[in-house]
Amino acid sequence: MSAAPPIIVATGFTREVRTVPGPGIVAIAGGGRAANLQRALEQAASAGASAILSFGLTGGLVDGLRIGDWVVGSRLTGAIEQDCHAGWARAMATALPGSKIGPFFADGRMIDTVAEKRRLGEVHGALAVDMESHVAARVARAHGLSFAIARIVSDEVGHLLPPAITVSMRPDGGFDRVAMRRSLAAIPEQRADVVQTMRQFLTGFRGLRAAARALGPRLAFPG
Repeated sequence: MSAAPPIIVATGFTREVRTVPGPGIVAIAGGGRAANLQRALEQAASAGASAILSFGLTGGLVDGLRIGDWVVGSRLTGAIEQDCHAGWARAMATALPGSKIGPFFADGRMIDTVAEKRRLGEVHGALAVDMESHVAARVARAHGLSFAIARIVSDEVGHLLPPAITVSMRPDGGFDRVAMRRSLAAIPEQRADVVQTMRQFLTGFRGLRAAARALGPRLAFPG
């Protein structure tokens, strides 16, 4: 019996890629570059795939979501309107106790004010935001693949990422430490916030690894 086609996992950072190792998984880091991510996802989907999962860190858009909380997508709004695979969402929520199921927002922007984060949550009814899900949804739709989102909160609605963090993602999904140091030198008063944000990211990365184990070898995909 031949193996089932792989699950494609769309992420931002290469460190997120490393949280979902194993056969049957093709994980791709976008590095904050939508065009690069789309090309890589298209190539992977054209080679054969069962489904696409947007998996990684996320920013909360509503009060009550705390660092380390899980949000499983019911639908996506923003650059594209796309329902998530309901059975897959239920399976992931079951495997991730305490997770919340609800809408995500994604259009590729780095949201730069708390007021805008709250507005997006209110206007779109979205719980969380990321920078990859709209690309993953677009490729899934083009190839007729099941689509889902499961992300862990690393940034609450009342917090903005400091400049040193926003400039630190390389196009390959790695951390640009030189850019981070330059930003810190230019704006030294952000240092404490950067340290706290990195701690939040580390909590998120640990949660991703634990979730990948809980979801199992095909990340709870029911197909």
